[in-house]
Amino acid sequence: MTRIASISVDLDSLPHYCRIHGLPESLLDARARSLVHQVAVPRFRELWDALGVPGTFFAIGEDLESDPVAAGMRAAHEAGIEVASHSHAHDYALTRRGPDAILADLRRADDAILQATGARPVGFRAPGYTLNADLYAATQALGYQYGSSAFPAAPYYAAKAAVMGALALVGRPSRSVLDTPRVLLAPRAPYRPDPANPYRRGTGSVLELPMAVTPALRFPFIGTFATTLPLRSLRGAWRACRRDPFFNFELHGVDVLDATDGIPGELVRQQRDLRVGAARKLERLREIFGWLRSECDVVTLRDAARRLSASV
Repeated sequence: MTRIASISVDLDSLPHYCRIHGLPESLLDARARSLVHQVAVPRFRELWDALGVPGTFFAIGEDLESDPVAAGMRAAHEAGIEVASHSHAHDYALTRRGPDAILADLRRADDAILQATGARPVGFRAPGYTLNADLYAATQALGYQYGSSAFPAAPYYAAKAAVMGALALVGRPSRSVLDTPRVLLAPRAPYRPDPANPYRRGTGSVLELPMAVTPALRFPFIGTFATTLPLRSLRGAWRACRRDPFFNFELHGVDVLDATDGIPGELVRQQRDLRVGAARKLERLREIFGWLRSECDVVTLRDAARRLSASV
């Protein structure tokens, strides 16, 4: 059976990184706030076009209230890029807001994407990768074909807990949310969740496509690490995943930005990967995307879900 791979990009703008690091959003001028859509999106599109592979953008609904952002997503959709939902407000505490508020947020995101692109999204990724029964129920109610929120990466979970703890100690608490440890036991391969506990297998209607992590150690293969770790380490992680029938490579807009793009120094000091030059990041991603293209059929997450649905 031909292996399948997907490349997706979460379009979290810089204010969300200020919230993660407990920094005031007043640090950001209008240009900095628009960098992900005005600079990173074109860079990803150029990269995908050059390699002849498709991709998926996870857009935040409230960002589409800006005409230039909406136009950019419309152009991406018309070029064959999937535009999926990353919620409306990208509230890290979305799972704590209750069923009605969760459903309302996702519905607003759907409407915004539909208005911008002319197509209703069929996929969803939770803010901060945090999933629970109420959020999964909302994805079922809205008829999504797939979700891609499960991130069972032990090293990432431990690092996130440590950073959040350190920020709290210095009086600059993060607005991010630490997920339940149950996520660490979630399947690595695509699965149908138990609606009552979506990190377990069950019979849910919305297929879950977890982000790529290696067997055993469950080391995360995501953009932050792909653009900063030694190439030898990445090759080892890629080889460890070669038996997986599906490889879900997840990135963020900032993975192709650097300090020279106009990002405030206070944020660069906290977000270490921004110290790596964008040209170097793009070259690294070009190589990794080449690995995927040479060994896999690279498709959007929407198409991956359609192909995997019958066998999961």
